[in-house]
Amino acid sequence: MTHAPTTSSVAPRPTRPDPKIAHGWLHTARFLTTAPQLEHLPALDLPEIAFVGRSNAGKSTSINTLTQQKRLAFASKTPGRTQSINLFALGKQGTTDAVLADLPGYGYAAVPKEAKLRWQRVMANYLVTRENLRAVVLLCDPRLGLTELDEALLEIIRPRVEDGLKFLVLLTKADKLNRAEANKALSIAKLQAGGGEVRLFSALKKHGLDEVALLLWDWAHEAPTTPPPADDVGDVDTQR
Repeated sequence: MTHAPTTSSVAPRPTRPDPKIAHGWLHTARFLTTAPQLEHLPALDLPEIAFVGRSNAGKSTSINTLTQQKRLAFASKTPGRTQSINLFALGKQGTTDAVLADLPGYGYAAVPKEAKLRWQRVMANYLVTRENLRAVVLLCDPRLGLTELDEALLEIIRPRVEDGLKFLVLLTKADKLNRAEANKALSIAKLQAGGGEVRLFSALKKHGLDEVALLLWDWAHEAPTTPPPADDVGDVDTQR
């Protein structure tokens, strides 16, 4: 059985580091727990950063690249099979000062309808009601752009974003674009992000790694501004 980190184990919040310190902090990521349902998630008072995105958007690869670990986030060979929320603790020297949440991917057509309906409720409830949620990272293949499912997710978190929840659209697989295509994808995503951050990212070429690492470190270590979440939830078709 896993145990939630206690407040006494929380590390002091230092000033903003250079990229090496941010990368070193992310490299401390270790498995905390997995939860097939929200009630199985531990109640935490630590800032939590959730990674979400369509199946095959490169979510697991991006998490593993950011944490410099090959198999921290598990990418199933069969999209749609991974159906749990996985939490990873962050913090040096035995302390825990933040948590990464890896949510199931969504939008894979071959997944049974019942499983899709179950997970659209789980993800919507998590995004709306998780009290310690500090930021959401939405991973998107820039060759496809933000899809209807991505936009549905944006609608779910919009009230919390307006109240201070941090938000990043991470355009993965940027190495597959030329400069003109990358600039166009970046411009379009900025318009769709509704005030959120947008970054180009390539796990293969390590493009954008420093920027994203520093952004995550900043979000995890600044004073919280998000008020308690609302009780109502929306819907999004979710599945890895």
